[in-house]
Amino acid sequence: MKQVSWHTDAPTLQRDDIPQQFGTTSRVAIITNQWKTLNPDVAALQDRGHLVVFAPSALEVHTRTAEWFWDQEVFDFLADRLHLIREASMRHYVAAWELKKAGLDWRSLVLSRCLSGSALLVAQLKADSRYGSEAERVQAFIATGGGSRSTYFNLSRKLQPPKAAPTIRLNNPPPARKAADEALQRMLRRWNGRFGAN
Repeated sequence: MKQVSWHTDAPTLQRDDIPQQFGTTSRVAIITNQWKTLNPDVAALQDRGHLVVFAPSALEVHTRTAEWFWDQEVFDFLADRLHLIREASMRHYVAAWELKKAGLDWRSLVLSRCLSGSALLVAQLKADSRYGSEAERVQAFIATGGGSRSTYFNLSRKLQPPKAAPTIRLNNPPPARKAADEALQRMLRRWNGRFGAN
């Protein structure tokens, strides 16, 4: 049995009780965020082993996140938009909660990680509680240069989920990291309006 370990960002791993090492009986294990066969040397390495791609669906990530996440509003918002998420990540949930705690427009910022252009505008208008009707949202869409009324409704149909995500009730306490959270919230408030879409 060999021990594989990593020591980057060790305080975060310790704080969240994430193990910094694990045992393996494999001869060699290469763990990476991205695997590219760029040249014959990498291809030869790949040919001598087993390539395992870990790419869980957005629903799988969502279901696993329910085991530890605590904010029902953020969780449900993402549940309704799982079909829009290109690269599922538990980080989306924590980032949304941090933005919410800082008093920022977390819904729009979450959507900007999934969409762009006129589709993003439609999704943001639908998530904005200031608009009481579809007619008001259509008017705002046209006024902000998103396109025509028919463009709004075409995009709106495309943004509808093929099926609803299962309803999951959370029962997890929020993390006890008050000082760090307050410092992060102050920083996020200073940056408000200067976030880039991913």
